Amino acid sequence: MFTKAERLISLRNLRPKKKEGFLKIISIFSFLGIMLGVSILIIVMSVMNGFKTDLTNKILGLNPHIVIQPNSFKIDKAFITNLKTKFENISISKSFSGEGIIISNNNAKGVIFKGVDKNEKNIIKFFNNFALEGNLNNFDSNGVFIGSELAFNLNLKKGDALSLMSSVFVTTPIGSLPKQENFKIAGVFNTGFVEFDQNIIFLNIKDVLSLFDKESEDQNLEIYLQEPLKANFYKKKIQKINQNYFIYTWSDLNKSLFSALKVERNVMFIILSLIVVVAAFNIISGLTILIKNKTKEIAILKTLGLSNRSIKKTFFLTGLTIGFFATISGIILGILISLNIEKLRIFLSTVFNLEIFPSDIYFLDKLPSEINTISILIVFIISLIISAIASYLPAMRISKMNTFRALRYE
Repeated sequence: MFTKAERLISLRNLRPKKKEGFLKIISIFSFLGIMLGVSILIIVMSVMNGFKTDLTNKILGLNPHIVIQPNSFKIDKAFITNLKTKFENISISKSFSGEGIIISNNNAKGVIFKGVDKNEKNIIKFFNNFALEGNLNNFDSNGVFIGSELAFNLNLKKGDALSLMSSVFVTTPIGSLPKQENFKIAGVFNTGFVEFDQNIIFLNIKDVLSLFDKESEDQNLEIYLQEPLKANFYKKKIQKINQNYFIYTWSDLNKSLFSALKVERNVMFIILSLIVVVAAFNIISGLTILIKNKTKEIAILKTLGLSNRSIKKTFFLTGLTIGFFATISGIILGILISLNIEKLRIFLSTVFNLEIFPSDIYFLDKLPSEINTISILIVFIISLIISAIASYLPAMRISKMNTFRALRYE
């Protein structure tokens, strides 16, 4: 693509003379600008990818993949049997959830009551992974498991008593009042997902049905899949079996969140790409000055028989070389920082006493990072394209130069 002579001239252009020190400064700033732009792009993309992956894993680990609600139609045994027959690789549980208020130590907070069967495989797995205090042996009637954040906010611990008030009203001599029952804390769990840990309480299924005046036929079916990302596919299949039930997946519940993440990721990519574009302007200015300073040399090369095309290629290669090595350096720097982003966050938080990644806002307790090969490849290609365009524009001026005038006035 490039001849030996073109490569030699290009290499010579990359090593300006002492009197061309300003050119050297422009080249260094071009290099640093593109390198920093590429590294920042990779760091941000890695953090966004890691955030999405960690958030997805948290949601999948804490919630059923598909939920089937009776919706005034009873879920009979025949339907459950049909599901197990048609879909062999699924796990089915029963539960019931409702909103209510927890009251303790003169404090009250609105939470979600979730009734579960402690003998279900998925429930056992959940508490084995996330229980901080207590175990399922203590999770009997009138026992509850609460999240660590909720326990901290209400100053509660294992063994404390509390009252739960549902949204169901009961008739009393003094009028209708919300149904309220007393419970004891059987244990505390910590998932690392702050929103979950401060808003969910687990009860025995019988207790929650009693609290909301519901029957066993009102329970929801929770389905766990081996491939959670195919939840929508299974949802369509299940709807064909019986359309009377209300069916939703984990992605339906979090659609707005993931849509916002996708938009934010794309916008951040576009905005940060402008850093590389701005840095590329230094290549344009540097090559323009270089061509101006090399007018005599260019005229001599033309006189010796070197074509306009070859001369343009030499200057194009000069700018592209700066862009190429700056991009490679930026990728290496971006990957190194991405791999150690959590250590860097802890260091900056300690030194400057700043909370850089507050868990109560971002749902996660540490700064995630996931290096994606495709994202890096996209950044690499875009950076090279920008560098190529920035190198091509000033090189085009050479064809307009008049060799005779260049030699005459030098």
